[in-house]
Amino acid sequence: MDRTHDGLTTDDVRDAWAVLTLDERREGFALLAREDASEFFLSLSARDQADLLLEIWPGERRAWIRLLPPDDAADLIQEAPEDHRDALLALLDDSTRKEVVALLAYAEDDAGGLMNPRYARLRPEMSVDEAISYLRRQTRENMETIYYVYVLDPGQRLLGVVSFRDLFSAPPQKRVRDIMAQGVVTVPEEMDQEQVSQLFAQHNFLAMPVVDRDQRVVGIVTVDDIVDVVQEEATEDIQKLGGMAALGEPYLETSFIQMVRKRAGWLAALFIGEMLTATAMAHYQDEIARAVVLALFIPLIISSGGNSGSQASTLVVRAMALGELKLRDWWRVVRRELAAGLALGAILATIGLCRIAVWQGLFQAYGIHWIPVAGTVALSLMGVVLLGTLAGSMLPMLLQRLGVDPASASAPFVATLIDVSGLVIYFTVAHLLLRGTLL
Repeated sequence: MDRTHDGLTTDDVRDAWAVLTLDERREGFALLAREDASEFFLSLSARDQADLLLEIWPGERRAWIRLLPPDDAADLIQEAPEDHRDALLALLDDSTRKEVVALLAYAEDDAGGLMNPRYARLRPEMSVDEAISYLRRQTRENMETIYYVYVLDPGQRLLGVVSFRDLFSAPPQKRVRDIMAQGVVTVPEEMDQEQVSQLFAQHNFLAMPVVDRDQRVVGIVTVDDIVDVVQEEATEDIQKLGGMAALGEPYLETSFIQMVRKRAGWLAALFIGEMLTATAMAHYQDEIARAVVLALFIPLIISSGGNSGSQASTLVVRAMALGELKLRDWWRVVRRELAAGLALGAILATIGLCRIAVWQGLFQAYGIHWIPVAGTVALSLMGVVLLGTLAGSMLPMLLQRLGVDPASASAPFVATLIDVSGLVIYFTVAHLLLRGTLL
């Protein structure tokens, strides 16, 4: 294991990194041997790289930023404060600077913003021997990684792709056009990063070529970039499903004001929504006064509907994020959740009936009219759970149809929505079954 001259290992610095101040990070980084420091710097996030680069002595910055390939350098510069970006760009060599400037023109979450403009390319008329020699020169000069070799015409349009296995096993004088595979899957430069990740999951490629509107290859997106995208998108969806706006930054690096702002908006909206529950209960206060026993089951009824709706919304949002569900599948989802809602409602209704019967037998807790009370609870549970599953499954699809992120159909939001309707269902059923007895 590599150690600094103070006895610290690279792993020690990495493990403590999240809780260190910027000064402490600079000091810890300075203790690492050059080779270990280079590897450590390349493993950091773009935000941490930018923060560290601006902390070290200006004369050393050029060497560190030039370690990065163009796509990573562009990410670092995007994370740096605006007043430092031009100075950081000036540290790059001319060819890399042009590549980085071109990358910065793309939106950060588009395929063009993810791609690496350096990729292995060949001409179709090359012989296999010429192609291998050419690739060797490309690798020595500026290639970070080579996953696939793309065959381009003089206009940089994609003709095909060659695997290394086919290239090295082919006769030396055979032409590249004769061994290349056609029909290559490409990524439009403006495609959203979440859609790009779905393409990678669908095809299991290590890299994909990015093309512009004229079908010219402008770079490649690699699987290591997509791993970061998947983590970022999953984090954003989970935070939204928790009933808040996505932070967009690591938890410990989010300022207190930003944290409160991201959480307060949704929390206030949910609180206002819950006020409707209080309004609904006030509307039924006469019924509650005449049949106090009904109040005992209100939390049971509305929480069951909220829980079933939260389950459904979570399942559908995740299925949509993975590309398993499309808008056209809405009727299949309705049928599926209708059956699931009825089955789940029946299970909870049975448990509720058994609970009321047992308590009545042991403690005479619900009076002489316990049977219609039990029926009210059971039917209400079935209705509320059914409504919860349908609302929870359809709301994400409705939001996507309106152009809103389906993850905004958070579990707390669905639960709040079902609370009010659950009360209406409960007291409507109570009116029907308890009229002339308790009501």
